[in-house]
This record gives sequence, C-alpha cells and structure tokens, in this order.
Amino acid sequence: QVQLVESGGGLVQPGGSLRLSCAASGSIFSIYAMGWFRQAPGKQRELVAGIIGGSSTSYADSVKGRFTISRDNAKNMVYLQMNSLKLEDTAVYYCAAKRSLLQPWDYWGQGTQVTVSS
Repeated sequence: QVQLVESGGGLVQPGGSLRLSCAASGSIFSIYAMGWFRQAPGKQRELVAGIIGGSSTSYADSVKGRFTISRDNAKNMVYLQMNSLKLEDTAVYYCAAKRSLLQPWDYWGQGTQVTVSS
C-alpha cells in the first residue's frame, strides 16, 4: 500500500503561483509513476502532469509552459509548481501513483483545493 498526502493549496490571484506538495509513504518501491490530477466542479477529473522516475515528464496541453512536476526520491515527495495561474485552473488537485505503465492509477491522496480568483 501507498499513502499520499497533498498540501499547498489555497487562494491565489490570476497570474500568481502556488506549489503543491505530495508526501508518499508505505510501499514506495512499488511506484512506477506519479501524477497530479484535478477536478473542477461539474467536470471530469483530468491528468495535469505525470512523472516517471525522476525526469520523464508529461503535461496536459492546458498547463504546458506554466506547470512543472518534479520528484525528490530521497524525500519521497512530488511537487507541482504552478505559475501564471488562470481562473480555469481552479479545482481540487489530487496526487496519484501507479505501479506500472499499464495499470490504472490506484493510489490517491485526499485532494487539496486551489482557487484562482481576483
């Protein structure tokens, strides 16, 4: 089992920045990839960014160039640096992990609210 705990959400003005953190514990050795998802009211949950190992990353088109995912394996942490935030970035953000490329995302955090508002 893997436990994930997010932190760092909050209220920010458009154009501002936030950094989300995800602390992983438990069977860390079993993790193949980690990702950040978000879910806005009335919308489906979407994958925002993913990371495999420490350097292979991918991003949703809507956040490319603004968000950066990173991983500190020594601290069992994953981060999401969010810059140039827009109103449409408002959502609950979830940290997730999976054990292999073909498996579903099977470990989830509780979520942290990010609100972008003037």
